[in-house]
Amino acid sequence: MKLGASLPLLASLLSISIPAQAKPSNHSIAQWLYTSDIDDEALTLLKRPEIQGVQSLYTWKSLEPQRDQYDFSAIANDLNRTRSQGKHLWVQIQDRSFSTAYNPVPNYLHKPIYNNGSVPQCDGDDCGNNFVPGGWATCQWNPHVRERFQRLLKALAIAFDDKVYGFNLPETSIEVESNTTSGYTCQKYFEGTLDNAAYAASVFNRSYVVQYVNFWPCGWANENNYMSDSFEFFAANGVGVGGPDDIPYKKTMENNAYPYMSKYRNKVPINVVAVQEPDLAATNPKTNKPFTKDEFLDFAEKQLGSQILFWALSAPWLHQ
Repeated sequence: MKLGASLPLLASLLSISIPAQAKPSNHSIAQWLYTSDIDDEALTLLKRPEIQGVQSLYTWKSLEPQRDQYDFSAIANDLNRTRSQGKHLWVQIQDRSFSTAYNPVPNYLHKPIYNNGSVPQCDGDDCGNNFVPGGWATCQWNPHVRERFQRLLKALAIAFDDKVYGFNLPETSIEVESNTTSGYTCQKYFEGTLDNAAYAASVFNRSYVVQYVNFWPCGWANENNYMSDSFEFFAANGVGVGGPDDIPYKKTMENNAYPYMSKYRNKVPINVVAVQEPDLAATNPKTNKPFTKDEFLDFAEKQLGSQILFWALSAPWLHQ
């Protein structure tokens, strides 16, 4: 089980202290940045003493531009830049997109054996009745696609295990047409997602591996036991858990991932969560005002049991 192998890293996380010039904090949760690109703004904010690292996104296509030819230069460059500041790097491996203009899978997957590699996904409020493509989802339910993706994971582990602090796979939420010719079913998607997470945990022996969980298709409010079964699987296979949205009192999340993140906080190697751009606009129903920095931190630490909170670069407190 990965938990035992992860203890040195966990000890490292807990031993990181905020420099003396940082403002005192009542929170033990580590604060990191979240960005799709480590640009000059991110590097400037990374200098803040209370920030311990940065999570950045890298697409499958960018990491494997041609079959079995990997280009990890972006990760290596970002690793060098963060290390030069004494900070950590966290990698999100992105296999989906939220724009129809960008398909995140390598071009060689556009073949029948891979079901074209990806299918359109919907990101609207009524996708069941009005399916409007808003991006692409990788056909991870196709075993041939998954075999290729796991080759990428193995190559990343060889290059960066124990160098990059953690790796995470994107959120479980997905909405694709059920009558697609790709062979998609909720069960196949569920099984494929768990298979990738377990494989990642098996090849990364020192860096953390996290599966982001928010909703499961065909699994709302633990329908089909998808939520409970998945968290039990993650605990048994040394997979950390996390989510893309730290929004206190959000009913949809309270009916899905939030209770399980809390319940399994001490059963998985690590628990992380992000405050992404849309979360910053959320309103606290108790105050009718946007959530404060401390409210986000309190919920992540005390309610979810998270050990790292990834902040979007646009968080107002980062610019004060």
